[in-house]
Amino acid sequence: MADPLLDDVAALLREAAADVVVPMFRRLDPSDISEKAPGEVVTVADREAEKLISEGLRRLRPGSVVVGEEAVAEDPDLLRHLRGSGDVWLVDPVDGTSNFAAGKRPFALMAALLTDGVPVASWVYDPLDGTMAAGRLDGGTTLAGAPVRTDRPMPAAGALRGTAMTKFLPGDVRRDVEAGGRRIGELLPGQHCAGREYLDVLTGAQQFVLFWRTLPWDHTPGTLLVREAGGVARRFDGTDYHPADEGRGLLVAASPEIWDDVYAALLAR
Repeated sequence: MADPLLDDVAALLREAAADVVVPMFRRLDPSDISEKAPGEVVTVADREAEKLISEGLRRLRPGSVVVGEEAVAEDPDLLRHLRGSGDVWLVDPVDGTSNFAAGKRPFALMAALLTDGVPVASWVYDPLDGTMAAGRLDGGTTLAGAPVRTDRPMPAAGALRGTAMTKFLPGDVRRDVEAGGRRIGELLPGQHCAGREYLDVLTGAQQFVLFWRTLPWDHTPGTLLVREAGGVARRFDGTDYHPADEGRGLLVAASPEIWDDVYAALLAR
């Protein structure tokens, strides 16, 4: 059965990709790229796509609040809405901006809806290969319009494949993870695009992904999708991820059993 909200937001992300983001890919002038924080770039595509998406989301839910990555860069106080009441949208207009600015793939467009502080729907879209994932709280996840599960039979820990974003890990944690990687079938360095990492868990291309930085627009969409498909998204202490949390460290896995295996291999001391 069609879900009008899932369909409408998916259409909005496709529109922003087709009208704003993809036409600028590999066509940016140096003046189109700037640094919003040390080591963090933003492009005109990020800003224009966020504007288009935000306007569309407000039309879909009049009175709702939009918390976009670029808007928060200008006004960090917007983050207070993540613990507020009513409908709040999280938007990442171009996830993987460093890739996008360098003319590399992957990058993604992402959105999530929170109601009274609880994530209730989310979307991740890779416009270059056309992969769209969408899901509802207690309603499951679809990938390219078809229901998807991640908790299917999986290999043993020694044959697992997944990503560890070691660049941002503290030194002692990074050493443990890199050493533990020898107990994992294949430990990948990461694609600099959280949205693509989550899509790869959903497609089965990998069974887990480990992050250190957990900004809400990067992880709220993907964590809901993975959970609704049968996976888990937990902090290193085993507590569930919530977008308003300010902690660091996140391990996402295709099933609770895989989370336990990967935690034991990479993080247990």
